[in-house]
Amino acid sequence: MKVNRSFPPLITGLIVTTLLLSACGSQTANPNIVPTVEPSAAPLPVVSPQSSPTADPTAASVSGLTGLAVTDSVLPRPLSVMINNAPAARPQSGISEADILYEVLAEGGVTRLIGIFQSHTGVVKIGPIRSIRPYLIDLGESYGGVTVHAGGSQAAYAILQKDKKEDMDEIGRASAYFWRDKSRKAPHNLYSNADKLREGADKLGYAKETKVPTYSFNNPDYVPLGGEAATEFNVYFLLKSYSLDYKYDSERRTYLRWVNGKPHMDLNNNNPVEAANVIVLGADHKVLDEVGRLQIDVELGGEAVLFQRGQAIKGRWTRKPNDVIRFVKDGQEALLYPGVTHFLIVPNAPTFSNHVTYGQPQK
Repeated sequence: MKVNRSFPPLITGLIVTTLLLSACGSQTANPNIVPTVEPSAAPLPVVSPQSSPTADPTAASVSGLTGLAVTDSVLPRPLSVMINNAPAARPQSGISEADILYEVLAEGGVTRLIGIFQSHTGVVKIGPIRSIRPYLIDLGESYGGVTVHAGGSQAAYAILQKDKKEDMDEIGRASAYFWRDKSRKAPHNLYSNADKLREGADKLGYAKETKVPTYSFNNPDYVPLGGEAATEFNVYFLLKSYSLDYKYDSERRTYLRWVNGKPHMDLNNNNPVEAANVIVLGADHKVLDEVGRLQIDVELGGEAVLFQRGQAIKGRWTRKPNDVIRFVKDGQEALLYPGVTHFLIVPNAPTFSNHVTYGQPQK
């Protein structure tokens, strides 16, 4: 599939805004720091093989978000953490231990990550943590999680206050449960961890249990049928500094994530950021103001591609009220493979296919 880079006024406006704004729209971006490393320039990451997920005889339960065995019969309420994805914020900490990872645009063409943490309860460091937007609240809350962030747009604060959301804001009353890492420059140096965030949620009197949605999972050894070969794929948002590659590792049975031609690693443990399932979905994006703030429709549904086991499956994404985003093929929800799932939300303009290309690696 060839990419047509001819963008309509909406996307062109977003790109122009990028040259003027940072991720939160309050600082001036410097185009001279945008990396332009070619994807083929970096060596393959050295990662140790792992066997496919199997039943753990000591496990008391299975995670409804990952399909993997867990030792606790009752898992804690998820944490939905807004994670900085500016170039200066990489590599991040803790993102390899998120059960679900979203990537979605913020203003200025930069992207934000949402990590949904539940089954890995002892994550020692998560971040850098960043600000929130209305659609980020919506996505994070769909998993029943406590929303974790540092500041936000006026529209986001209006929602948090009006609906009395159970959130933890470093700029608000939850500041004691965050810290700054002096080895990095603000605003790319704000962190917390799972224990401190859960302690804070308890002190604030938040509910310990909520309704957490679940996914349906396939047998780990089942070979998918009917897809197109896709051992590599690229996702393009708006900027060269946010170009993603995912490369399938047949031994690990996961897609390894690359950013700007380099393997994306977790600073906590030097583990690769990887996913058994990657869902790329198209959504309508609208620029709301001169700052470049966006409205992104994360409810309507639309085109999507599911990547798993080296194959691409075309379908659609849907979302019912009070539920999470799901991938549907021929009217049925597709089964995921046990493991982490990544959701990448790209603009529908100029076309959805303009933002994702896939196939076999070139020889």
